Amino acid sequence: MDMKKRIHLELRNRTPSDVKELVLDNCRSNEGKIEGLTDEFEELEFLSTINVGLTTVAHLPKLNKLKKLELSDNRISGGLDVLAAKCPNLTHLNLSGNKIKDLSTIEPLKELGTLKSLDLFNCEVTNLNEYRDNVFKLLPQLTYLDGYDKDDKEAPDSDAEVYAEGLDDDEEDEDDEEEYDEDAAPGDEDEEEGEEEEEENEEEEEDDLSGEEEEEEDQNDKEVDDEDDEGEQNGETMNCNKILNMYAALSKIRSVTFLEFEHNFVCIIFP
Repeated sequence: MDMKKRIHLELRNRTPSDVKELVLDNCRSNEGKIEGLTDEFEELEFLSTINVGLTTVAHLPKLNKLKKLELSDNRISGGLDVLAAKCPNLTHLNLSGNKIKDLSTIEPLKELGTLKSLDLFNCEVTNLNEYRDNVFKLLPQLTYLDGYDKDDKEAPDSDAEVYAEGLDDDEEDEDDEEEYDEDAAPGDEDEEEGEEEEEENEEEEEDDLSGEEEEEEDQNDKEVDDEDDEGEQNGETMNCNKILNMYAALSKIRSVTFLEFEHNFVCIIFP
């Protein structure tokens, strides 16, 4: 797919002024030139043209807001002086895998005062003696060369930083969820209160039932006691009758009368 068609597809019914990032990797350039990219992409901040066969950046449009330009794995060997005029606010430039052989080729980049990171991996220039020291002297505005600063400290990976931030956000969300669970939501509190009330009602019902059972037991005990008292009284009456009848028979007593006085029997004998 050629570059013009690729740009048309990347727009996806958007206007060029709405585009902030544009990736044209692995498409075909016409005679090693950038085509289809115009000044209308005024909001463009990131442009990637990896492995598109570029030999020059001379046809790059004016992109004042462009900050990151990916040109790796092309055939660029010079003509970098146009970048200062076309992309004055460039901060990251990747030229790795191009045909850059000496320091004079990258010398025009000193005009890019905002340039902080430059990548020249797999370029012949990296084989020069004291390559790193000379590049930092030639471009004093640089912070990172090939991913490392002057003290060989690795540049932070923006993708890794974003990922780490995402992990931090997830951990905070988990902490919030745990705190939220510990504090308990209003609905959960209502449910707990309802369960407590139900438990209290069940306990009261159990108390009422136990009270009724106790009353029934007391009543049954009373009935048993009354039956025992009646049995005792009947037994005493039968014994008295037997004794008096025997006595009357022996003494030839004509009549015997029994009177109950305060649950006791009184015998009155008539001759």
